[in-house]
Amino acid sequence: MRNEYAYTGMDELLAGSFRAAVYCRLSKDDDLDGESASISNQRDMLEGYCEKQGWEVAAVYQDDGYTGLNMERPDLKRMLKAIERGQINLVITKDLSRLGRNYLQTGTLIEDFFPRHGVRYIAMNDGIDTMRENNDIAPFKNILNEMYSKDISKKVHSSYLLKAQKGAFTGCLAPFGYRKDPEDRNHLLVDKETAPIVRRLFAWALEGHGPNYIRRRLEEEKIPCPTWWNRERGLRNVRTKWEKKDPENGRYIWDFSVIKDILMNPVYAGDIASQKKEYRFKIGTIREKKPQDWIVVEGRHEPLIDRKSFAIVQSKLKSRQRPRQGGEVSLFAGLIKCGECGKSLTIRTTNEKHPKQIYSCKTYNAYGKHHCTQHRIEYDTLYRLVLNKIRACARAALVDGEAVAGKLSDTCQAEQKGQREALERALSKDRERLDVLEKMVLRLYEDMVAGRISETNFALLMEKTQKEQAELKAKVEDGQRKLDDENRLSVDARQWVELIQEYADITELDAATLNRLVKEIVVHEHIDSEKTRHISIEIHFNLKPIPEVEQVTA
Repeated sequence: MRNEYAYTGMDELLAGSFRAAVYCRLSKDDDLDGESASISNQRDMLEGYCEKQGWEVAAVYQDDGYTGLNMERPDLKRMLKAIERGQINLVITKDLSRLGRNYLQTGTLIEDFFPRHGVRYIAMNDGIDTMRENNDIAPFKNILNEMYSKDISKKVHSSYLLKAQKGAFTGCLAPFGYRKDPEDRNHLLVDKETAPIVRRLFAWALEGHGPNYIRRRLEEEKIPCPTWWNRERGLRNVRTKWEKKDPENGRYIWDFSVIKDILMNPVYAGDIASQKKEYRFKIGTIREKKPQDWIVVEGRHEPLIDRKSFAIVQSKLKSRQRPRQGGEVSLFAGLIKCGECGKSLTIRTTNEKHPKQIYSCKTYNAYGKHHCTQHRIEYDTLYRLVLNKIRACARAALVDGEAVAGKLSDTCQAEQKGQREALERALSKDRERLDVLEKMVLRLYEDMVAGRISETNFALLMEKTQKEQAELKAKVEDGQRKLDDENRLSVDARQWVELIQEYADITELDAATLNRLVKEIVVHEHIDSEKTRHISIEIHFNLKPIPEVEQVTA
């Protein structure tokens, strides 16, 4: 039921000064409310009301298909940006739940963000207007909206769980190689156009080839990836990162994880596997479940590969996931990067008569020479270069420690500036929110003492507020610690010089020494007109942003 307001003469005087933002939202859960909840009906109702009051509608913002628990909605964010720019000073929604169903974040908008930016907020059907003294019900509305969402979430999850146990397919899109049965949307039929592609993937895997080999073959044979097929059929309007880079040929580049997921999915053996992810209310998916924890119902549709072959493929995939010989971790693990694509360099042993350990670019290994070059460097060569550079720096520090410390301090200050400013902004924002929460706690206590809310509701509100306070305080402490570290960096220059001096006569490298001294090792490759590979490496030391470069020609 709509609430009409009895405005005074002052409202008529102020009417022309309001620049209103009409905000509408609809999610799948809201479909239950019927046509009255539709985006167009919300917009018409709110625009008509603004016209009646003599308010200028500066903009209409609409988020269709977004849950109220998600505060990262595109048009909500656009509206908040417009408010920050001073383009809007009145926000109007059909009811409070249209603004959001997350009680803490919605409360922050109403209690903090809007007042701080001089914005009036009206929830028409709830009778909420921040210019009036009639908003005591707002916190309770927020909690009820969140409780409603939680109840809906439980019901939806229970429904999906029941369908999973019966072996019904509940995905939005049919798996690649299948299509949904038009007579039963929970049943799958073989897609004659894409099923042969899936069978080829399994045939290659049965021959002992891994996802990287299969990916190269798919690109060579110009077979489009599943994202392209979905777009061509009007099922999705998205593009892969490769399609964005190369609109003509990007469609033929398959992602490693897509191929691996297809090869591991029991759906291709005729089974339905569901409940693969662990979900939490308000957070969403928090982790992938292990295959043994999936709900799998066998024999639900026509398979694309027989069960025995599927089991062989799983065994071959598992055998490819082996640690390095002896199970040891690479000495340079986590430190060595490609200077061109930014991905890690991975270590392997060559198949030569006298095997060598080499590092090469992960992108090259996965996608081939069309996407990055090999950036090959032998383990022994890298080891020698890094060891020599540490010794050289240590000896330079011994000869003239003051000069090295001074140079280090100057460069650290330049490196720090941007990082320090970003940390300071984040800290300031978190501290402002803590101040707001402290005021909310005081107001809640006053409301309970005055009898405006019950002790039960007070306890519920306090529990949620104090939880957010605790999380924010921990975040602030962590941020302050990082800021202190940044501020101390240049002061530590002399200590770093003293530290590096200890390694002037070092004869061996170990992981502890490397991670203590080295921040990152970047490998560059240039191939000249005579096809000779020139490798250069940058050794970035901790607390020392100036790259030290050694050249190696292969």
